[in-house]
Amino acid sequence: MAQHLPDTPAAQLTGSTGPIHAVSYSSSPGTYILTGSADRSVRLYNPFPSTTAPAIRSSSITSKQALSIPQGRLVQTYNAHGYEVLSLAVASDNHRFASSGGDRAVFLWDVSTATTIRRFAGHGGRINAVKFAGDGESLVVSGGFDTSVRLWDCKSSNLKPIQCLEDAKDAITTLAVFDKQVIAGSVDGRVRSYDVRMGKCTTDVIGASVTSLDTTRDGRTVVVGSLDSKIRLMDRDTGKCLRAYADSGFKNTEYRVQSILGGKEKYILAGDEDPEQPETGRLWAWDLLSGNLIKKINVPWGPEEGKKRVVGRDGKEKVRRNVVSCLAWREGGWGDQYCVGGTSGIVTVFGAL
Repeated sequence: MAQHLPDTPAAQLTGSTGPIHAVSYSSSPGTYILTGSADRSVRLYNPFPSTTAPAIRSSSITSKQALSIPQGRLVQTYNAHGYEVLSLAVASDNHRFASSGGDRAVFLWDVSTATTIRRFAGHGGRINAVKFAGDGESLVVSGGFDTSVRLWDCKSSNLKPIQCLEDAKDAITTLAVFDKQVIAGSVDGRVRSYDVRMGKCTTDVIGASVTSLDTTRDGRTVVVGSLDSKIRLMDRDTGKCLRAYADSGFKNTEYRVQSILGGKEKYILAGDEDPEQPETGRLWAWDLLSGNLIKKINVPWGPEEGKKRVVGRDGKEKVRRNVVSCLAWREGGWGDQYCVGGTSGIVTVFGAL
């Protein structure tokens, strides 16, 4: 019997004029959602809608019914990036957040004033991932196209990195932080765990390019997404693959598609780059312990007026694919709500509001 997993769209967050590359909840209790977009903006939403509409099940969504999904409320827009926003991290006090993308700099923001406190520049290419770390979240960690992981001191007036880790042979795509350790996933097919205090690096070979990392709460295992259409649960002590999650219909060979833990670590939830119906995105959910596929969840594109007509060089209208690539679960996977975004530019919220 399938475990309960929210599969009914509760709200949608609109306003972006390009694909959504990053979503993040505010820290506990996770009332707000931040989005990072290709349109160079970061937006803060309250997903609780200002108006109500009848709920519909995702398994039976049509384009007309998608109009009935209530819209969350835009609270603030943060504009400073000159290029796409690819990653977001929120501090535990909810007073600050960090963002990164094509600017080759990490932006540290004050939430209430909507201004940048610091801008850490030094990467030689776009910055794919950013996380808070250290005592009192005094550090920001970034990983980028230039193959480096850099640590920045938020409290220092010195804007140069305090440490630069350059073991990867290709771009850093994703980061995770646990205790005093920084975990980096790379296109070179490796997951590297750095003990920053001891100066140690442990490398686990995945093979295919790594696109996503998410650690369990105890830090003993990490969920690794990669471009061979597989998700792996890895033992961090032994480097052993404890379980693999896949399906003949699940495809992830080209894009950076996120996979996360949710439902108090009952589920692994992942996006999909090749949905059966191009304009309807798809989520996959596996049982963490058994590895069994629990559910496939449809993700509607969004309001009809938000759809842009794309015409190719041949003058014919292109088929739009709703690739769900970024996901976040409230309270680090322990809350009662999650949200997803991707090429549609709309963020869809599932679960309790």
